[in-house]
Amino acid sequence: MIKHATSLLISLALVGCASTRVEERREATTGIGDQEAIVLLGRASYSDRETETSFTDCVASALAKGERPLRLVTQKDFKDQLYPWFEPRTAPTSSKDLAKLFAQPGVQKRIIETQVRYLAWISGDTITTDSGGSFSCTLSSFGGGCFGVSYWEEDASYEASIWDVENMTTSGKISADANGTSYLAGVILPIPIIARPGNAACKALANQLREFLQGAPIVADEV
Repeated sequence: MIKHATSLLISLALVGCASTRVEERREATTGIGDQEAIVLLGRASYSDRETETSFTDCVASALAKGERPLRLVTQKDFKDQLYPWFEPRTAPTSSKDLAKLFAQPGVQKRIIETQVRYLAWISGDTITTDSGGSFSCTLSSFGGGCFGVSYWEEDASYEASIWDVENMTTSGKISADANGTSYLAGVILPIPIIARPGNAACKALANQLREFLQGAPIVADEV
């Protein structure tokens, strides 16, 4: 029992903190049926500013779990269904390009066949905003160790533009920003204290997106 408690305390000590801010702008009423689905598409600019697939996968995983899971269509299945409009040469790289795509003949019919009601276009990334300190490890015939402290600050900023593809209109936008500072300290052994702003932004965006589409849960009246 003591060993387990000690391990838990160490695990908690190695997790850094990230502060999160979420903002929502609604442009239309929303609602999603049990048979309707949502697809998450990450901005694909085919450059270092491309939204990470890992982030959209994180949001999708969070939406598919919990007491009120949403039905999701994967990016791959959706893009395959809408071939060739999402091929690398023709794929939209912004929400404005997406609006132009929706206006093309045949696109709405293909989307209806996938049973997708909402499309969330996710853009953003996680960047390192600052770093510093000094950290080094040495190894010799007498032993070795790590000494010093280094840190790095990260900012995760993401936005989801939500489209109601049944009427081909925008429903609103949700933004999630998280920042945190990670540390690597060394006194013989290296001790990382890692903040995960990307993960914090993922959870915040997923929670707000669920509420945006489903609304607040209905609570039965007390008898």
